[in-house]
Amino acid sequence: MSSDTPPVAKKVPAERTHHGDTVIDDYAWLTNKDDPDTVAYLEAENAFTHDQTGHLKDLQEAVFQEIKARTQETDLSVPARKGGWWYYSRTEEGKQYGIQCRLRVEGDTPPELKAGEPLPGEQVLLDGNVLAGDSPFFAMGTSAVSPDGSALAYSTDFSGNERFTLRFKRLDTGEVLADEIPNIFYGGAWAADGSAFFYTTVDDAWRPYRVYRHMIGTSADEDVLVYEESDERFWVGIGLTRSERFVVLSAGSKITSEVRVLDAEYPTGEFAVVRPRRTGVEYTIDHQGDRFLILHNEGARNFEIAAAPIDDPAAWTPLVPHREDTRLLDVDAFSDHLVVHFRRDGLTGIRVLPEDGEPYEISFPEPIHTAEPAGNPEFHTGRLRLAYASMVTPPSVYDYDLTSRELILLKRRPVLGGYEPEGYEQFREWAVAEDGTRIPVSIVAKRGTPRPAPTVLYGYGSYEASIDPSFSVARLSLLDRGMVFAVAHVRGGGEMGRRWYEEGRLSNKKNTFSDFVAVARHLKRSGWSSEIVARGGSAGGLLMGAAVNLAPEEFSGVVAEVPFVDALNTILDPSLPLTVIEWDEWGDPLHNPDVYAYMKSYTPYENINDRTYPPILAITSLNDTRVLFHEPAKWVARLRATAAGGPFLLKTEMGAGHGGRSGRYDAWREEAFTLSWILDRAATGATEDTEEKK
Repeated sequence: MSSDTPPVAKKVPAERTHHGDTVIDDYAWLTNKDDPDTVAYLEAENAFTHDQTGHLKDLQEAVFQEIKARTQETDLSVPARKGGWWYYSRTEEGKQYGIQCRLRVEGDTPPELKAGEPLPGEQVLLDGNVLAGDSPFFAMGTSAVSPDGSALAYSTDFSGNERFTLRFKRLDTGEVLADEIPNIFYGGAWAADGSAFFYTTVDDAWRPYRVYRHMIGTSADEDVLVYEESDERFWVGIGLTRSERFVVLSAGSKITSEVRVLDAEYPTGEFAVVRPRRTGVEYTIDHQGDRFLILHNEGARNFEIAAAPIDDPAAWTPLVPHREDTRLLDVDAFSDHLVVHFRRDGLTGIRVLPEDGEPYEISFPEPIHTAEPAGNPEFHTGRLRLAYASMVTPPSVYDYDLTSRELILLKRRPVLGGYEPEGYEQFREWAVAEDGTRIPVSIVAKRGTPRPAPTVLYGYGSYEASIDPSFSVARLSLLDRGMVFAVAHVRGGGEMGRRWYEEGRLSNKKNTFSDFVAVARHLKRSGWSSEIVARGGSAGGLLMGAAVNLAPEEFSGVVAEVPFVDALNTILDPSLPLTVIEWDEWGDPLHNPDVYAYMKSYTPYENINDRTYPPILAITSLNDTRVLFHEPAKWVARLRATAAGGPFLLKTEMGAGHGGRSGRYDAWREEAFTLSWILDRAATGATEDTEEKK
């Protein structure tokens, strides 16, 4: 096969009928992961993509080396105190995975950070490099130290399918116990005395639905099922309050919550419901003294905070009232203060509620930033640990002194090679959507970059997830070559509060896609952008597919990573992972003909047309359990058969999951591959535009 000849997927017509609508799907056969023809097709696509990008080999290597050279490969995190220990992680040059460690507390300040050597007296809890061995994929699911600090629960995945094996380690001797529990999900919670550990398992649709109690030193066969969620719309999770007084069992759909609590001193007791579920009411809890703190949206679209007695947790008394302009995200309880994480005007903030003083908000130095509480395992503390970043400021760790109200910088991630934040600029723009709604846009560029410039436009826009301003070492390889990077904060995300989410889901979903196109057009009209390469992943991949169907002429290229582009077929099949849970996000096309018709009118796979499309790079993983590999495979096959333009490339990682390859060096190489393709498209698009103008 020559490099100019793409694979041709065979057509095997498969008929489906829903609500009187009969559809022929020629590429449904690609859903069979075990079919040798499917594997052969994916391998042929990989070979074609390799040939088509062969001319970028030197650029890929240059970008990889730039990422590597800017990264302090031997490094360590800022230690966080819990009990009598400082906990931290570190990395070593040449090693793919991090190393989790701890050090006994001596004094009130963290030990001095010295990247390049282990801290004296440190105890290695887990070395990811040793655990990974020769496996091409490795991921941790759970890593939880018991409240008394004597034991560690941890879980590992060697395939990328997010089914983990749970093990336990005695930290005084280093012994890994014989207890071994396969096929668990993320998370877990210890009993107060370390005698028991609670964990979750998934059903055939990959939904965490059961909670088990494991008594340390016993066989997994003896584990007790303490809760099973029968409603297929609900996930379950398990954890501890920061006080470690209560085990918290949460069941939640996209729009409804129900929480149960158990005194951690009595692991064999019964969980008690905080308040029974009621459709549309979401809530989470934390514990402080003789009360629970409840963050909820009952009669409060942007959420409010209530307090309730431990012995009557359903009696909610307002504590922090609802505000129409402020979305409350979380409340963290400490022994003598509360911390509220919120969002306002598209940016995050932090509010402190002292036990004996007036509430106040923490001020930050840049008008565009992201700030959130981070690494605060200690319940009794006079300091608050914060994570901070902007599009020009690398990730930073601060302690906020609650007495002096001073921000104390503990560490800023090193960016080697002479990086200076002053050499780059960040901006906030506002585009106008079709219905007149103003859409925030975050932009970063190297200072002095001529405009209009080739631009990467990133978007997501689902699940109320926000793409907050952040820093990227890899992104510097674009900015230093004269590109602009922009984030379209489209509806369906949470950047502007719960209303922003509601206006981009269910029967309002098309707003997400038209918002993205409106941002692209704004960037061109306002003189920011010449060529635009769009990028998004997962639900952001759905955005890529829908936006390019709407306005292919606006983009010089599209990168769609693990893209949810066959959304209608997936959401019609309740046997597939996560489908029933997703009905609250997209609607239920299986039982509702109006939802079916609406989804069919926008889903990327169904709406490919014969217009000229830009080149598209679709990236997926064979073992992805969230967006199955066949979605981009079918999408690319239909693009080739229907649309003009291209080329349309499919790259499948044959041994990874939703997050791609696991080791940091492997991940850097994958990012270098993607960035080199983006740079090539920007340069080629500019040349093509020049030729057209001539």
